[in-house]
Amino acid sequence: MDLTELDYLERAEALRGKLYGIALLTLGGEAAAIDAVDEAVYKGYRNYRKLRQPQYFETWLIRILINVCRDELRRRKRELAVETLPETAGDAYDALPLKEAIRRLPEPLRDVIILRYFTGLTLEETAAALSIPRGTVATRQRKALSLLKLDLMAEEGAS
Repeated sequence: MDLTELDYLERAEALRGKLYGIALLTLGGEAAAIDAVDEAVYKGYRNYRKLRQPQYFETWLIRILINVCRDELRRRKRELAVETLPETAGDAYDALPLKEAIRRLPEPLRDVIILRYFTGLTLEETAAALSIPRGTVATRQRKALSLLKLDLMAEEGAS
C-alpha cells in the first residue's frame, strides 16, 4: 500500500510534537527547532512517494530530521569559526548541566540519547531511525550514559 498525499500530511502533522522535541534537544533553540521540523516535513513531502514501507514512516521522517539537524550544526560550526558570538541571557538558560553535557557528546552518541530518552523510541525504532544495528544502539547508549555520568560528576565536583 502506497502512502497518499493526505496520509503523509496527516501522519507528519501527528508527529510534529515528537519531531520538535528531537530538534530542540539537538539544536538547543526554539526557532532553530521549528525551522528544522519544517524543513524535514518539507523534504519528506517531496519524497514520500519513495517510501517503500509506510509502516516505517515515523522512523523515516525522524531520520530526515536528524539529517536536517546535522546540516544545521555543521553550518553553525562554520559560522562560529568566522565570528564569536556574545553570550546572551538565552545562552545562560541553555547552559543547564544536562543539556550542555548532552551537547558535548559525540554526534552518534548524542543522537542515540536524544531518540531513546527524550522521544521515547525503543532500541529497534532508534536503530531503524539511525540505520544502524540494534546492538550498536545499545553499545552507544551505554557509552553515552557513562560519559554523561562522568561529565556531570566532574561538573558537580567543580562547583
